[in-house]
Amino acid sequence: MHQSRGDTGSRKSISSAETVPSVREMLERLVALPSISSASAEWDQSNEAVVRTLGEWLEALGFSVEILAVPGMTGKFNLIATLGRGSGGLVLSGHTDTVPFDDKRWQSDPFTLTERDNRWYGLGTCDMKGFFPLAIEAARAYTAADLKQPLIILATADEESSMNGARALAEAGKPEARYAVIGEPTSLRPVRMHKGIMMERLTFEGRSGHSSDPGLGRNALEGMHEALGELLALREGWQKQYRNPNFDVQVPTLNPGCIHGGDSFNRICARCELHFDLRPLPGMNMESLRQAILHRIQPVAERRELTMEFEPLFDSVPPFETPSDAALVKVCEQLTGHTARSVAFATEAPWLQKLGMETLVMGPGSIDQAHQPDEFLELSQLEPTVKILRGLIRQFCL
Repeated sequence: MHQSRGDTGSRKSISSAETVPSVREMLERLVALPSISSASAEWDQSNEAVVRTLGEWLEALGFSVEILAVPGMTGKFNLIATLGRGSGGLVLSGHTDTVPFDDKRWQSDPFTLTERDNRWYGLGTCDMKGFFPLAIEAARAYTAADLKQPLIILATADEESSMNGARALAEAGKPEARYAVIGEPTSLRPVRMHKGIMMERLTFEGRSGHSSDPGLGRNALEGMHEALGELLALREGWQKQYRNPNFDVQVPTLNPGCIHGGDSFNRICARCELHFDLRPLPGMNMESLRQAILHRIQPVAERRELTMEFEPLFDSVPPFETPSDAALVKVCEQLTGHTARSVAFATEAPWLQKLGMETLVMGPGSIDQAHQPDEFLELSQLEPTVKILRGLIRQFCL
């Protein structure tokens, strides 16, 4: 862990403020620093340069800056920058990583901020490096002496792959604050809930043999056929039991995504593997769901004398919900003029909730541009974002 302290007790000097670039210059720098996270080792990169660059700018504005290595992940770091002191306060949070890209599908260099059509194009402009310069610009208006409660800017690692940055913070019990806004692209509309994500692998191992005599083997593909029936029956039951009208798809979903089995039409299939995802609603317990799946699938394997493996493809993301009457929700609705809603994508919100914070997702840009070639941030989103963030700071820190 690297830790450095800025002077949080005195008013920022003009020279310190001037060392912090403009919003455009900050985003140019961040976009130019590759920080892809991926489950594929050939794509995965460190985010250290991004985190240390943010730390330099925030220290110049009087924040105390703490940079923490993510345990077990070489080259991955979280940043906690704090202005002011107190037991409450506000966290403005974002992730520093981006997804991989296909440069052949981009009209301009993904690592060069390019302006055209009143938009800034570049990898991460929308999802979500663009949030950091705007949060820093909002913070630039205040000093530690102005604040009754702390303002914390949080930058995390690996949201696009493992979410281990946010998990590590929750395990470490930091940062401590009362409220948190995650600046994911929501077109500046407050989001107070999303579904969870479970991505699972089910494997059956049997015994091969000549297809002319089924008694020579144990067919894993036939076992998987029966298991699929059990999974779809579970889905039907969950969809009858659980419904939330705040979501476009009001029920939990289970999607059998891909299946692989066997090696020849005239051999009994010895091995079959199924990948599926399950997206539970808020209020559904993920461990209970896994146990329900095991309860239905294990008897299939035992009856057919198949060896079974059931494990996550990736660590799950829990569902998230903040009550509609929460103080943070009400303030964000007032500042934006929009009623808080739900989204289909997952975020780091569950881990900030575990730290005891009222949490909401709201930031510039549209999720429609995220993970896309020619990713962009509309220039019309810049000024409103800074205005809203300053409104949040006034409400929860002054």
